[in-house]
Amino acid sequence: MKLLLWAIVVAIFTCLIACKQQPYQMGERLYKTHCANCHMDSGEGLAALIPPLAGSDYLVNHRGELACLIRYGLNDTIVVNGKTFSGEMLGNDKLSEIQITNVLNYICQSWGNKGVPFQFEEVKASLEGCKR
Repeated sequence: MKLLLWAIVVAIFTCLIACKQQPYQMGERLYKTHCANCHMDSGEGLAALIPPLAGSDYLVNHRGELACLIRYGLNDTIVVNGKTFSGEMLGNDKLSEIQITNVLNYICQSWGNKGVPFQFEEVKASLEGCKR
């Protein structure tokens, strides 16, 4: 019994250390599956075609729109870091609210971005307010 209890304590401790070192691991997996094909693994985008996420002023200036962009996409001109982009971004309506929260937190904490972490309630409210 003591051995089982000890194994559980070690497993919990290991998980806590791993989670602290990589708090946005689920967001990273989702990003690589759903976003990296266009925005690249490094978040640098693709020249004049696809805007960067790394160091992006758009993430800060349009925080309230980001969940809607992931869910419904974008077919409009946007300006990111002073550069205009007009390509279409397809949405992903298969991602759940918590998955979108995870993706946003990964993006906003990666590649030098230092955004305030998203809370689930914030993303849920944003998605409810999307203009469609």
